[in-house]
Order: sequence, then structure tokens, then C-alpha cells
Amino acid sequence: MQLVCAGRTLDLSRPLVMGVLNVTQDSFSDGGKFLDPDAAFAHAERMSSEGAAIIDIGGESTRPGAAGGVSSEEELRRVLPVVERIAARLKVLISVDTSNPELMSRAPAAGAHLINDVRALQRPGALEAAASTPCGVCLMHMLGEPHSMQVDPHYQDVVKEVRAFLQDRVQACVDAGIARERLCVDPGFGFGKRLEHNLQLLRKLPQLESLHLPVVVGLSRKSMLATLLGRKGDAGSDRLAASLALATAAVLQGAHIVRAHDVAQTVDAVRVASAIHYGSPP
Repeated sequence: MQLVCAGRTLDLSRPLVMGVLNVTQDSFSDGGKFLDPDAAFAHAERMSSEGAAIIDIGGESTRPGAAGGVSSEEELRRVLPVVERIAARLKVLISVDTSNPELMSRAPAAGAHLINDVRALQRPGALEAAASTPCGVCLMHMLGEPHSMQVDPHYQDVVKEVRAFLQDRVQACVDAGIARERLCVDPGFGFGKRLEHNLQLLRKLPQLESLHLPVVVGLSRKSMLATLLGRKGDAGSDRLAASLALATAAVLQGAHIVRAHDVAQTVDAVRVASAIHYGSPP
């Protein structure tokens, strides 16, 4: 399995870790920590040294209940300088976590390799913007919008419906001229899903293999863990062990890219789970 991203080919014969870098004020677990470009770069450098193959940079919070959003100008101001600095100094692949067509269009010139869109290129102009770039694209399923997605999500068959949505978005990308080798998919854990939906998706993750594309999972520090553990606690250290359990389960179910806040620990968990899943050390 491979993913082509702006002239670079990511070997996914074994699963890799994508480190999260939120340059936002209100992300659910690290909002405000990395608004300063120096702090953002230092965190990216640390995650790269810990084994992250990709750094995913987001300038707009899409946590459950997030209201409004930021202007296009503000999102560009937050993200592009960080992309440029990382591209100039680190060899890691750079992803931009955005639904903003203007940022999609400008990110490759700054050094980005991947567009990671929680709205799967459904905003006006997003599909065309992504198609005009050489970047890889991650298409994620989300039911509704961040401000309301967790209010009362319902499905007849969550796995079937998520897979059908992703298949439709993949076809839209191919029709727009985006080659399949540039695409990966994300079932969107926690994005318009109840706990039971998340668990069912994880348990039946192999059903997404029929799309014949790399599968990305984002399970790190999710609020579902507070429900599973029976305590709210801190979204960081208090959910670390549980996040690693989910990362391990996802790899054993066939995930190719694991998105994580705690990179060093997740890299270890992914390596062990990968050895079990594939029957040999990475």
C-alpha cells in the first residue's frame, strides 16, 4: 500500500503515525499551546524525532461543539508560516488539516504534501482546489458540522453508511482528476458518532479495505474514552493509556495511518501491534 503526496511516495506496507499540531486557540486537548510559531516548530521537531512520519497542522478547531470557525485569512496566517518553517528544516511529510479551498491551493507552495479535510472536499471550491495541487488527500466522514455533530447522531448501519459516503467522495475525486494513488480515507471517529458507533466502526474497520485505499484513524484523546473509562479527567495524560489501546486495536484491524497527540508512545504501540498483525517485526 502506498500514498503519493506531492511527488513523495509514502510506503504504507507497515502502519505509520501522524502527529497532531493544532495552531488553534480552542482545540479540545491542546488549544492555545502552539499558537506561537516557535512553539509550533519545536513541537513538530519533537514529534518528528519521536517517529512521526507526517505532521498534521490545523488552524481551525473541529472539536465537538466548536462554534463559528475562523476567517480564511486567519487560518492562512496561522498555518502557512508553520508549514514553511517545517518544510525548510525537517524531512517529515506535512499535512494541512483544513476545509478551506484557499489554504488547499496555497499550501503546496509552502511545502505541504497532504490535504486532510474533515468535510471530504464538500465545501464549494474545495474539490477543484485539491485537484489543482499535487497533494495527497485524506477524505473523512463527518455527520453534520462540528458545532452540532454530537447532538443526536443516528444511523441505520453506521459501517455501511460511512463506507458508502467515502466511496462516493472517492469517486468525486477521481472524476475531478485526482488519482486514486493520492487518496486515503478516514471513518471519522467521534465526528457525528456515539460511543456505540465508534466501537462498531473500529470492530468492523476491515470492511473499509474494499475501498482499496489507505485507512487513517484518529482516536487519540477522544471524548469517547471519558465514557469508556467512566471519568472525565484531563484529555491529555488521563487518556494516554486508553488512546494507546485504541491505536493498537486499530492497527490490528488494518489501519495504515494512526493520528496521535502522544507520538513517542503511539509509535511504540503501533510497532508492537504491527509485528503482531503482520507476523514479523517492522
